[in-house]
Parts: sequence; structure tokens; C-alpha cells
Amino acid sequence: MSNAIKELEQLHLQRQQTKHPNYPVNYLVKPKYDTKTANGLTSTIVSYIDLNGGYATRISVTGVFDAKLKNYRYGTTKKGFSDIQAVYNGNALYIEVKIGNDKQSDYQKQFQKEITNSGGYYFIAKDFESFVYWFKLNFENRNGGKNG
Repeated sequence: MSNAIKELEQLHLQRQQTKHPNYPVNYLVKPKYDTKTANGLTSTIVSYIDLNGGYATRISVTGVFDAKLKNYRYGTTKKGFSDIQAVYNGNALYIEVKIGNDKQSDYQKQFQKEITNSGGYYFIAKDFESFVYWFKLNFENRNGGKNG
């Protein structure tokens, strides 16, 4: 198990202890984090940001099937929007999750350019460890530059 996952589990345990101070520690549920799939990595990153005092949410840009019309209705989210949108210490974070050979689309590249040009932080997460490194470099140590 990686140090990043151990850190996340510790953050989760601390949050549970704060919420349930009278529960014995060994009765608290230990979370399971799956970082091998895009869905699992996305959920893990959202949890990490939330447990560090930020706000993060997953963004779904897929259309919804309208049974009445027998057709897909596309959402109003911009094409290329990142998988995760977050705020940490007043900073706008946009995280795109890419597992394996998955690559950015042209829309995603344009979205990245728009975010970084407007002063936001954009990161392509291929694994949890590199995300945690980027996050700490930019937001904890304060010695890293934007848009790692």
C-alpha cells in the first residue's frame, strides 16, 4: 500500500474520530480506496481534497437518455470540462483523470488552456501518488508553481 493511500486512510480515521468521539477506534469503518479504475481514482481524489479541508465534486458531462423522446439530451456543461472541480484555500482546481492509455481530447486540451490562462490550477491525474505530490507541492509547501 502506498504512503499516499495510508495518509488518506489516516485522514479518514481522524475525521471519523472527530464525528464519533465516543466510538472505540477499532469499531470505526476503514474505507477501501480503489485507484486502479477511473471511477475509483476520481472518488479517491475527491475524498482527499475534502478530508484536507477543501471542497471537491465529480463532474459528469455525459448525456441523459430521454425515454420519451428516445434520444440523448446533452447537458449544458462545456465540452472538455474536467472530471473533478475543487476549491482549496481559495484556489480553483480542475483535475482530469486519465487511466492507462486514455488521452486528452482536443476539447479537454482547450479547457485546460482556458483554466490555466485564467489563473486556475489544472492537473491530469494518472495515479493517486502523483496527484498527492502535485497537491502538496502547490498547496502545502507553497514552493511550487501553478499548473504543475
